Amino acid sequence: MNNSYWLINDAETFSFSAENPTGTKGGGTRGGDCSKLSPTVFIKSGETAVIADTDGPGIIENMWFTGFISHNFILRIYWDNNENPSVEVPMSAFFGYAYDENFKDIDGKYPCLNSSMMLVAPGRGLNSYWKMPFAKHCKVTVENRGETDLHLYYIISGCKRELPNNIGYFHASYRHEHPVTKGKTYTVIDGISGKGQFVGISLSVGLNGTNTCWVEGEAKMFIDNDIYPSVNYTGTEDYFGGSFAFGNDVYIKKYQAYSGHNVGLYALLGDNKDNYGGQERFMLYRWHVEDPIYFKENFRMIIDNVGWTGPRYDDYASVAYWYQTLPFAKLKPLLSDEEIVMK
Repeated sequence: MNNSYWLINDAETFSFSAENPTGTKGGGTRGGDCSKLSPTVFIKSGETAVIADTDGPGIIENMWFTGFISHNFILRIYWDNNENPSVEVPMSAFFGYAYDENFKDIDGKYPCLNSSMMLVAPGRGLNSYWKMPFAKHCKVTVENRGETDLHLYYIISGCKRELPNNIGYFHASYRHEHPVTKGKTYTVIDGISGKGQFVGISLSVGLNGTNTCWVEGEAKMFIDNDIYPSVNYTGTEDYFGGSFAFGNDVYIKKYQAYSGHNVGLYALLGDNKDNYGGQERFMLYRWHVEDPIYFKENFRMIIDNVGWTGPRYDDYASVAYWYQTLPFAKLKPLLSDEEIVMK
């Protein structure tokens, strides 16, 4: 939470949008009252649009996107003139909305993520409140990997200000397996090298079978060359703040969605009537903003895809979020557009 909004200081606000693509003071629309001159950008198939480009020191405080949001749009963020991005994620997945072609949950409502760091609002209003400081430079791009030209609406806001020397740079990396290799662990993130803290995960799960509950897999975190995990949860639903298969094991005998400040199972998609028999889809998140996982050299995290009767083969897609020092290890490359899609 920002506890200094009431203090007077020398910060200077910036805001990039289609109406102010340079993000400069007084750089917005030249139209008169009640006018819309350029509310959106049109990104052609195969092209990459630079939607924010500014020198530091400063900090991104909010990002909002809407339009034809899907896995076709790849969000990348570059810090301090690095050639490689520190954020490279399908845009919908970055906001925990990997099942971006689904507009109704099991109750016929638009799935809403309502948390401290991310908000997914009706319909396709994608909001990030992760603070993203940078010392020298920031560049944000969106690539359209789809086969059609698409519109994007956006606002990226923050401020120019002096920063302490020990800032961490925001990172996010996407992983998926369709399906998870049966009997093998699912890797949320590996290859992190540097000093920093892991601050969260969004996870989307699609069930591919009825062999009992899918949430027995343990979340495990390996810190600074651990051979065995230092942080070891007892089950998937436990890591995401729930218990007993999110209500499916006891009493009501069906999954129940919830969306909290830092943790939630915010979306249930598909058939929820048959106890362990339907082909449900789930979207979950867990922010470690109140309990960061600190590392000095490296970090990795895994989750097993396990049910009561043993390994499963469900679809998993996730985004890991963390802050770290520069330089950083190059992120694992994204696979093709066709391989990323979640349905």
